[in-house]
Amino acid sequence: MKKIFFLCIILFQCIQIHSQNSLKGSVKSKTTKESLPGAIIYFPDLKTGVASNDDGSYQINNLPKIKTLMQVKFLGYKTFVKLIDLATTQNFDIEMEESAIEADEVVVTGTSHATEIKRNPVPMVSIDQKYLQQNSATNIIDALIKIPGINAVSTGPNVSKPYIRGLGFNRILTLFDGVRQDGQQWGDEHGIEVDQYLVDRIEVIKGPASLIYGSDALAGVVNLIPANTAPEGTIKGSLTSNYQTNNKQIANSVALAGNQKGFVWGFRGSQKQAADYQNKFDGRVYGTKYKETDLNAYLGLNKSWGYSHLNFTLYDNQQEIPDGSRDSATRKFTKQISEEDTLRPIVSNADLNSYNIAIIHQRVQHYRIYSSNNFILGQSKLSVKFGFQQSARREFSHPLYPDLAGLNLILNTYTYDFKFSLPTLNGWETMFGVNGMYQQNKNNGATEFVIPDYRSLDAGPFAYTKKSIGKLDIAGGVRYDIRSFQNDSMFTKPNPTTGFDMQTAYNKSDTNVVKQFDFYKHTFSGFSGSFGTTYNFTDNFCLKANVARGYRSPNIAEISAKGVHPGTGFEQLGDANFKPEFSLQEDIGLFFGSEHISGSIEVFNNVIENYIYNEKLVSLHGGDSTFAQAGNNYPVFKFRQTKAQLYGGEFSFDIHPHPLDWLHFENTASLVYANNLGGNGSRITDSTKYLPYIPPFHTNSELRADFRKKIGCFSSIFIKIGLQYYATQDRFFSAYNTETKTPGYTLLNAGIGANVVNKKGNVLFVFNISGNNLADAAYQSNMSRLKYFDNYPNNYTGRTGIYNMGRNISFKLIIPIDIKKS
Repeated sequence: MKKIFFLCIILFQCIQIHSQNSLKGSVKSKTTKESLPGAIIYFPDLKTGVASNDDGSYQINNLPKIKTLMQVKFLGYKTFVKLIDLATTQNFDIEMEESAIEADEVVVTGTSHATEIKRNPVPMVSIDQKYLQQNSATNIIDALIKIPGINAVSTGPNVSKPYIRGLGFNRILTLFDGVRQDGQQWGDEHGIEVDQYLVDRIEVIKGPASLIYGSDALAGVVNLIPANTAPEGTIKGSLTSNYQTNNKQIANSVALAGNQKGFVWGFRGSQKQAADYQNKFDGRVYGTKYKETDLNAYLGLNKSWGYSHLNFTLYDNQQEIPDGSRDSATRKFTKQISEEDTLRPIVSNADLNSYNIAIIHQRVQHYRIYSSNNFILGQSKLSVKFGFQQSARREFSHPLYPDLAGLNLILNTYTYDFKFSLPTLNGWETMFGVNGMYQQNKNNGATEFVIPDYRSLDAGPFAYTKKSIGKLDIAGGVRYDIRSFQNDSMFTKPNPTTGFDMQTAYNKSDTNVVKQFDFYKHTFSGFSGSFGTTYNFTDNFCLKANVARGYRSPNIAEISAKGVHPGTGFEQLGDANFKPEFSLQEDIGLFFGSEHISGSIEVFNNVIENYIYNEKLVSLHGGDSTFAQAGNNYPVFKFRQTKAQLYGGEFSFDIHPHPLDWLHFENTASLVYANNLGGNGSRITDSTKYLPYIPPFHTNSELRADFRKKIGCFSSIFIKIGLQYYATQDRFFSAYNTETKTPGYTLLNAGIGANVVNKKGNVLFVFNISGNNLADAAYQSNMSRLKYFDNYPNNYTGRTGIYNMGRNISFKLIIPIDIKKS
């Protein structure tokens, strides 16, 4: 990959397809005509930009002579967005409007070029750095749960998987910087292997995105985007520290990035650790500690021919997963100390308060290297991305053998992505592309086997086009995906030293040899596509409509799983006869935004053929079906297929009353209903008519004051208070005790923060204090897997399972580093 990167650089520097072009001008306030120093002028498609000087002037060099979107941001002003023809424009002065709403966000996910979100017919939401900075979360996915239509399935505070409009797991494709994230995403308790401090903004597609991204984007995309490269001639960075009171999380992160005449570089290192979290019913919850270390580095060139960047990330997380075991008399948590597991001692207070990771834990190490390239070829553009990832997942489940992993999986993923954008023809912007991946998974000296060794090859050619006709924007495309999949047969027998199972070759004369997995080979394929329109009645009011067909191949667990997964606490069974899922989703939305009021109403309907879900099995004699292994009895779950319908919508309404522009009252609501329509042998009864893991009706209201004027040494002061309401979820998959009714709850949140500046107005540091669940409500989310972790569900308290985190107060300090070199 390094050879490809450097060959690309040498080739395009030698050819010098484009002469160098420059753009200069000034940034001023439209009303006062005052200069705006520090405004960020950025070209998203070129990944280059500058900050305006003290007098508001700016100059950007090494620009190609093409038409491209410019974005200008400055605190307290409406985001300025303009399509600029760099072939004919060398001077461009910018006047920005003061506004309480920073509208006109530009998105790069799922489009051929950077696009204003209001002109993109696909349902999307963009989360900026300010939001991430002012809201506390224990992981990057939890930072999204206040956004309407988005939720998360969690297994404790550091393991969350995104959910969009009632769909998650392998139906949501997570990207990092536009490159797909792969690390055994089929697992319920397998989180997203990304440093939360590395993410600068997030773009979310709320619906099928298979057209651009293929299988696994059937329900949407979460694109975690790092910070832009540093402005030309600067070195920038930050030091970040965060402490959270509930689980005593300590986190630190340092970043530095530079840009000298188009040579860009940067790095970030982060570390966080936490003790067991707590709530008022369970006390400290044993088995929820974590210790995470992350590194990231990149270098590249931004020139008139485009850009070429090489990126490397490392993620190393030691993570405990609770099993819910308690003492029957005291309800205190107990821990496993032997393989037989016949006697469990109560966990001591010292263990609960310690940062030391227990013997039984998971260790996930994820390595990623990828090259991101964008070449300007006349009025065309070629985007090329290559990536390699390795996910090493070890789940230690043997208390007397601390260095022996029960589950030990090595997943290697090679990704490729080619996109060629044609010159604009009669207003049509057309792109052709192909992307996919090759995966190889190996069991590496394990004692427990949930999935077999397998190989998978994906390829998906597609075509996408869009056009603006006055106030009307239209966009659409088609794609065909093919996946060639093969898993090997596997045989096991007891290890003569430890007694645990180990992989072995087939030997018909050895009666101890057991066949764990059958050989399986299959090719999955399918068409996907979308068509949508946006009509802008005015600059402030638009209507969006979109129809999309999504496609997803069954994942390895759904096809071939057969065994106890240590992290879930049950035996999982797959089905080799599964067919691909196909969805058809219709969306329509109204969006309004002015200087003082903004709002939206979105509704959707989604029908999925061959929908795969997990169901607990019942024994022939009544009660749960169980599987015995190493002295323990595990419940048995099996994947099923059915036809499903999900429908609902989101609502938002924000008020910034005049003349109190500093005051914001923001309100959102989300609703999704999910029905099991039957089919594929699935019988519909009162207990099976709904789908599992569906978020309840949810509202979020926040009253926030943003003070723009400096008060003493404080600037950009904000104070906020908010309420999150979750209704009772009584539409649940109750068959075989798979799910139970979840009572509603309300969470009180608040926050305060400011920049501390010197006499010149330069920021010395930023502080944020935020509190979640300040009333210390005892609640269980129906999206928390820990709700069902309890070895004595029938007990004297009348409660069962583990409750969510109690009151948590976060203290965050950010010290900026800003070195202007030229």
